[in-house]
Amino acid sequence: MATGIHITDIEAAINYWRARMPSPDGFSLCAPTRALATVYALMVYEHRQDVAPNAMSDTAMDAWLQWYESTPDTPCIAICSTSQGDELCKGCGRTFHEVQHWIAMGPADKRATWRRITLEATAWRFTTYTERAAEGAADALLKK
Repeated sequence: MATGIHITDIEAAINYWRARMPSPDGFSLCAPTRALATVYALMVYEHRQDVAPNAMSDTAMDAWLQWYESTPDTPCIAICSTSQGDELCKGCGRTFHEVQHWIAMGPADKRATWRRITLEATAWRFTTYTERAAEGAADALLKK
């Protein structure tokens, strides 16, 4: 897949860097924030919801990837109904194909999947097992 990076992920990465490296004078931005802000501004100007990863500067892409590394990798909550023959996992909301190829997927594709399942919010991770999913995400962050 050649998935673009959604504008909400650019916003999240900007906020990550703003918190991590705040402006010393309330005006200037650190290099990662500035690079991501440039991408964001062009997306807004061009009325685009996503940007191709290869259209971003190296600085912006590196900053986005560092933010990406701070997010949970997988939506799995260890209740996989695709192993029982379901095309869509009741636990995490990913398709059978997404579950099978998750390791090989790139960051933009993984984030697109995360965005879709979050917007749908029908998987057990968002309903029945929200606490379990939150604990799993916290555990994953602690292991990093």
